[in-house]
Amino acid sequence: MKIASLTVRACAAETDVTVDKLRGEKQADSLGFLVYTLTTEDGQSASMFGFAGASAVGSAHLAASLDTFLKGRDARDRERIWHDLRQHDRFWALLPVYIWGPVDCCLWLLAAQAAGQPLYKYIGASRDSVPVYMSSMFHDDADSYVAEAKLAKETGLAAYKLHPPGKSIEADLEIHAACREAVGDFGLMSDPVSSMSYPEALRYGRGLEALDFIWFEEPMQDENLFALQSLTQSLDIPVIGTETLAKHPYSVATCISDRIVDIVRADVSWSGGVTSVLKTAHIAEGFGVNCEIHTAIFHPLEMVNLHLCAALKNCSYFELLMPLEKFAFGLTEPLPIENGIAHLPDRPGLGRDLDWDFIENTTIATV
Repeated sequence: MKIASLTVRACAAETDVTVDKLRGEKQADSLGFLVYTLTTEDGQSASMFGFAGASAVGSAHLAASLDTFLKGRDARDRERIWHDLRQHDRFWALLPVYIWGPVDCCLWLLAAQAAGQPLYKYIGASRDSVPVYMSSMFHDDADSYVAEAKLAKETGLAAYKLHPPGKSIEADLEIHAACREAVGDFGLMSDPVSSMSYPEALRYGRGLEALDFIWFEEPMQDENLFALQSLTQSLDIPVIGTETLAKHPYSVATCISDRIVDIVRADVSWSGGVTSVLKTAHIAEGFGVNCEIHTAIFHPLEMVNLHLCAALKNCSYFELLMPLEKFAFGLTEPLPIENGIAHLPDRPGLGRDLDWDFIENTTIATV
C-alpha cells in the first residue's frame, strides 16, 4: 500500500448560514471546504473532506504541499507517518491545525477498507450506537434557542447545547433560563466560545449551575491555562475545553493531568485526525477524564467523528450541528441518526459514500 499521490480539491458550497464569530454581523455567501484524495500505487484510494479556514484555495495549496512528504510511504505505517509529520511540520511548514487531519483519516480508511471492516470496528469498538446532542449556531433572540431546545427534546436527542449571542452575561443567562423552563429536566449545555474574562466566566458559570446545565464549554481561550484552571477549581459545573489547541495530544496532556479543565475536546478536523484523537482520548481515560468529540462541521468528517465516538468509552455524545439542512451535504445518504441515537454502519471503511456529483459541482480548483 505505497502512497502514489495526494490530490486536494478546493470547493465552495452556497450557504446563508452565519459563520462569523461576530454573531450575525457578517454572513458568507459560500462555505469553503477541501476534499483530499489519497491514492496508492496498487490503485486503492480514500477521500475525506477538510476544513478550509479563511481560503479554500489557499488551504488546498498548503494541504497539497504534503504530497512529497507522503509519496512512497506505506499507508499502513500510520504511527511512523504521524511522528515524522511532527518533525516535518516543525521545519518551515508550520501548517494550520486543520491541514493534517483529513490525511490521517484517509490513512485509517485505507486500512479499514482493506481489512473489510467498518472504521470503528477496525479501531476497536466500544459500542454500536451513540447518543446525540444538538448544537446551535448563534441566534439573536431567546425564541430561536427555545424552539431548537424543544425540537431536540421532541426528537429524542440526549441534550441541546447553546452558543449564546454574547450580548451580555445577564441577557445570555436569561436565554438559558428560558430554555430550561421550556424543556424541564432535559439535558442542556452552554458554549460561549471563548468570549469571557475570568470574573465574567465565574459569574456566568454560577448562573449555569443554578440552572443545572451539564457543562460549561470554552468560556475563555483554550490557551488561557491559569485562568481556566482557577475557574475549574471554583465551579461545580464541569468546565470543558482544548478543542482549538494545536499539536494533540502533547498540548492537552497537562490540561488533563493538572485538571486545567474537567473534560477535554478533540476532533478529526482540528486535532490531527484519528491518530491524534485516539492519543488524546486514551491519555484522558487514564486520568478518569472524558474526551468529548467536537463537531467537524462537514458530514463526511462527522462520520469519522462518529466512528471515534463508538470506539471510545470516555465519550458520552455525538455532536450534531444545527441548522442540519445547511450542513447536510457531501454524503449520498444522511448521517445514520434515528430517534436521537446515531447507529454505526456495518459497511467497510466510512460506511457512507461521498457525493461525488456534489463535489464536482462545487470544485473551484484542484491541486
